Amino acid sequence: MLPYTIEETIINSEEAIINFPTQDDLPCDDDDVMETLRHKYQMDLLLETIYPWLEKRQDGFAAGNMFVYFSPYQVKRYDYKGPDFFCVLDVPQQERKCWVVWEEGKTPDVVIELLSESTANYDKTNKKLVYQDRMRVPEYFWYDPFNPDDWAGFGITEGVYQPLVRDDKNRYLSKKLQLALVRWQGVYRGVDTVWLRWETLDGKLLLTDKELSEQQKQRADKLAAKLGELGIELDD
Repeated sequence: MLPYTIEETIINSEEAIINFPTQDDLPCDDDDVMETLRHKYQMDLLLETIYPWLEKRQDGFAAGNMFVYFSPYQVKRYDYKGPDFFCVLDVPQQERKCWVVWEEGKTPDVVIELLSESTANYDKTNKKLVYQDRMRVPEYFWYDPFNPDDWAGFGITEGVYQPLVRDDKNRYLSKKLQLALVRWQGVYRGVDTVWLRWETLDGKLLLTDKELSEQQKQRADKLAAKLGELGIELDD
């Protein structure tokens, strides 16, 4: 593990952070875009489906392609900016410009990087070390939207990432979120491919807005058909 200094560790002391920059002081946008449209769709799918789950909990935050600051010296010392997806529990549900560890009091619980030809090596080496040694993120996953076999998960044990083993359903389980990550073949925003998705531990997908709407319509149609069998007609 890399040595920690006062500049590079997470600062919890109120006295120590008085002069630290806030999210209003730090860069929050560099005009970088996702590598491909599929990368953006994959990030959106992870976010769209986890938001309703977090709203029910009322104590979590998730974002994608957002700056994450673990050190006030990060802008000068590191080229790291932030993950493609991250989720944090036990924090207020509120809008943020970026995630600032010394303001929030904790680092992300789960991070997911979406690999590409230009980022895969960095995501698997330098970024992994940042999450392990600097931020101590409990769970780290990576996934290549164009190569679903390039999928891995890690959990931190005694300060070092250890590979996670998939369950008998070929899923990675997140102990922090009590959710599973699963590869799902289907259509999202007109693209038919293998997507990375969230599902409950008992195997129920966290649904997209479109899927929820279709599910509600199916229930309404089934109810109308049942009432019709009983001779009850619903007004339009």
